[in-house]
Amino acid sequence: MTMMKSLFIPHRIVLMILFGAFVAWCAVALRWDWVPDYAPLALEGVVNTLILLVASLVLGFAMAVPLGIAQAIGPIYLAWPAKIFCTIIRGTPLLLQIWLLYYGLGSVFPQIDGIRDSVFWPYLRSAWPYALLALSFSVAGYEGEVMRGALSSVAKGQLEAARSFGMPRSMIFRRIWLPLAIRNVLPTLGGEAILQLKATPLVATITIVEVFAVSSRVRQDTFIVYEPLLLLAAVYMVIAGILAMCFKYVEDQVPTRR
Repeated sequence: MTMMKSLFIPHRIVLMILFGAFVAWCAVALRWDWVPDYAPLALEGVVNTLILLVASLVLGFAMAVPLGIAQAIGPIYLAWPAKIFCTIIRGTPLLLQIWLLYYGLGSVFPQIDGIRDSVFWPYLRSAWPYALLALSFSVAGYEGEVMRGALSSVAKGQLEAARSFGMPRSMIFRRIWLPLAIRNVLPTLGGEAILQLKATPLVATITIVEVFAVSSRVRQDTFIVYEPLLLLAAVYMVIAGILAMCFKYVEDQVPTRR
């Protein structure tokens, strides 16, 4: 009920009317006869985008947790490499990282004796592993720094209270410290997921067919420019909206501090 009331605020009503008028104009005035011919390719592009997005978020956050731990409480020989990794990832463009992995490692592997005859060659010559690795490193670099801050922000009193009950350090970390840190980082993780979605078009530069590459293909084949881009924007907005709702649902299920 509260959500419904928030939709009927005057300025939002005006925005919805303007948006509806724009959609109606696009449907009538622009060319959409190309859509049936490219629908299968567009569906493949959307699926590839979602696979890259979900896989990179899972792998990236799995790397971000130990990176954050190493920086927050690790010894210097672990903290410094983790800090350097996060600094490099955050300080260089994602496109540069993708190209370094694809054109760098991709040119090194063929020179290794026997690699072309191994079972790994079909994967190493594909662009997918390099794209997934670059996107995962991007998530790990940013979220690793966020996890460091989240671990440091957990109230020391809660940890000391757990120690006073005789809980071992491993249990304190597993049941109190890490869950509280993840709860604090959830809003940032939702924003990172949307940013990661908008970064996936960069993998089109290394031959992966995702949704942005499909729009470029339509433009090259038909010389139609605006319609594919408008449809692409709509696809990204829908996926971003679903992501935002999913993370909002997860945040609502996590108990808040009393």
